[in-house]
Amino acid sequence: MPELKRLDAGHAPAVLAFELANRAYFAASVSDRGDAYFDHFADRHSALLAEQEAGDCAFYVLVDEDGSVLGRFNLYDIENGTADLGYRVAQHVAGHGVATATVREMCRIAPRRHGLHTLRAATARGNVASQRVLAKAGFVPVGPAEPSDLGGKPGTWYQRDLALRP
Repeated sequence: MPELKRLDAGHAPAVLAFELANRAYFAASVSDRGDAYFDHFADRHSALLAEQEAGDCAFYVLVDEDGSVLGRFNLYDIENGTADLGYRVAQHVAGHGVATATVREMCRIAPRRHGLHTLRAATARGNVASQRVLAKAGFVPVGPAEPSDLGGKPGTWYQRDLALRP
């Protein structure tokens, strides 16, 4: 059974393998991370851990029984009880409810672990799968997302008030 775990230094090899294996799949719906991301992955991973330690962000990985990463679920720009949620799941588990179940879990742990009362997430207009995930997890559209919010793609911001749902 997959387990949602807080990102740590030991996850680096599995996260890199996840990102490389799914790079083309992700690039179809979100902007590509670029070669520099992969060339300097160790530095970037360390920087994420430093941001997490400072309390600015909280990064999670969904880890399969074999230790492989099935998805990444991130809370970023944590401030005044609000955070933005970003996520991506491996192509081979997409469409099987993994993202929806884990986003719901993030909504349960965000208030308890991080003191959050509101989550926001943006999706590109063409990313219908992500829009469905957010709707099933109780998010509602709240306005347009600028292309700069989504790596050059226009979209929509969604929001969920965590106090309204268990």
